Amino acid sequence: MHPLLENDKQDLRQILSNTVTLAEEYLAQQESLPPGRFIKDIPLEDIPERGESALHALEYFKQHYAPYITNSAGPRYFGFVTGGSTPAAVAGDWLVSAYDQNACGSNDSIAPQVERQTIHFFKQLFGLDDIYFGSFVTGATVSNQVGLALGRQWVGEQYGKDFSAEGSYNVLPVKVVSATPHSSILKSMAILGMGRNTLVKIDTLPDREAIDIVALEKYLQTVNEPVIVVANAGTVNTVDFDDLEAIGKLKAKYPFWLHIDAAFGGFAVLSKKYTHLVQGINHGDSITIDAHKWLNVPYDAAMQFTRHKRIQLKVFQNSAAYLGDPEQSPDYFHYTPENSRRWRALPSWFTLKAYGREGHREIVERNCDTAYSLGEKIKQSSEFRLLAPVRMNVVCFTLNQEGVTFDGIRAYLSAIRDDGRAFFTPTLYKGVPAIRAAISNWQTTEADIQLAFDVLTEVYQTQKHTLIPA
Repeated sequence: MHPLLENDKQDLRQILSNTVTLAEEYLAQQESLPPGRFIKDIPLEDIPERGESALHALEYFKQHYAPYITNSAGPRYFGFVTGGSTPAAVAGDWLVSAYDQNACGSNDSIAPQVERQTIHFFKQLFGLDDIYFGSFVTGATVSNQVGLALGRQWVGEQYGKDFSAEGSYNVLPVKVVSATPHSSILKSMAILGMGRNTLVKIDTLPDREAIDIVALEKYLQTVNEPVIVVANAGTVNTVDFDDLEAIGKLKAKYPFWLHIDAAFGGFAVLSKKYTHLVQGINHGDSITIDAHKWLNVPYDAAMQFTRHKRIQLKVFQNSAAYLGDPEQSPDYFHYTPENSRRWRALPSWFTLKAYGREGHREIVERNCDTAYSLGEKIKQSSEFRLLAPVRMNVVCFTLNQEGVTFDGIRAYLSAIRDDGRAFFTPTLYKGVPAIRAAISNWQTTEADIQLAFDVLTEVYQTQKHTLIPA
């Protein structure tokens, strides 16, 4: 063994102790660290011919990189839909690295069994039927990709084709139908060879992002062929929900695979106030739900669920003889894109076990309450204009100033970022340059919302004359 490895093996306790200290220093500053920042590209270094030790690498990281980490896990990071990491989830994630399990086999380790237990927790949490098969994947993008891959296979079978074996060339294009799909749906269509430009957009309800059921049924009547319908359980701009129950009932009349993108909106089920929004989720042939959003576990972690385990096996079965018979050993590498799988279920198990349904309900309801509070402040202000009702945890608004462009919004939000007290991301809502505040962190309180609104107002007063092109 190399002397450096031998020495580090002996120094492991000190290495881990110093790592804990560095993590504690970061976590202790989450109230004050900038939630967003601009970091210039740093010069690239050559790989050292001879290293010095893990402790030396840790110290170098502490001096050169740690001071510039973005506090995206903190309570005033409102960009994208980003949760933080609960204490229990952090503990679980540290153990994932320590144990370093490849969570793919059924009985070689307890790891895949813990994943099955965690999936069982989630099925109970979201009220999913027992028939659903689920697994962990890296994020909502891959979960959506898995769902569309299963839908593509199902469409092929309606034509008597096995796309997993024969390919999908020389067959009619697989049509994907949706109203307000997340960008990851289009990315998945590109990866799967369906093509971004083949998406069929259905009209939304007036002043909504939800699909017009009448328009959807009219399209299904006209096309008269099997398609994939992507329904949204929480759109990214306004947390609008398609009517899952109404869409599900259409399956009795028309042939389509229903994929439900519930990346963060699925957590509406936790609150009596919002659970009606996901009524009908059990109509889904495949479902996407993200854990590193509203469950507040570390990146990366999402789940995919399907009612059609047989189809999933056809698409993802690994044919290597040494991996065993999937009928005898239902290993995850036969059902997911990866053969090598990080034990990403463990942080979710930890946080669900530690805080239960009630603890995570409190996070969801507090986040929604603070979003409503921000929405009220926006409505009462003269500087800003609310673009859509605050339905759950996202506030979509814009500057109350004629002629503001998307570049103007980006410049304004860059100034907010550089202020160092809050972070937001830009968006387009029905063609209007806008700002989106997604409140998903387990630490966010009303005090954070008040501070964020103060920052929005103060920075606007200093920037408003520069936001409109001359």
